[in-house]
Amino acid sequence: MNLKSPKVIVQKDDKTIFDFLIKVENFKQLMPENTDKFEANEDSFLFALKGMPDIRLKLQEKNANSSIILASTNDKFPFTLKGNIVKLDEFSSEVQLFFDGKFNAMMAMMIKNPIQKFINTLTENIGKI
Repeated sequence: MNLKSPKVIVQKDDKTIFDFLIKVENFKQLMPENTDKFEANEDSFLFALKGMPDIRLKLQEKNANSSIILASTNDKFPFTLKGNIVKLDEFSSEVQLFFDGKFNAMMAMMIKNPIQKFINTLTENIGKI
């Protein structure tokens, strides 16, 4: 299952956004209001939304000022969340998130809308940093 957020323009340069996103504890500021739990360590964070199980995302890959990839550590819920950063000019950048998960058809149908809403919220909140 592949989903993508709308692109958002952030009034920050690409390096500032990249530096913000690779500090996983900063994702707490991006989480939706219905977040029940958030715990971060050096390279991963655990979160839970109301009615959902705990999910841990680990920083898997980072490409200076252009992208980061977070991967689920749960084999039963395998997915990656990629953030692309495109420098527009000295003071602004474009950010978009991509969700790539491997789920059976029934599971994909059940989680598609909540996941889409989740990545849209993360992207909207990145636009406010």
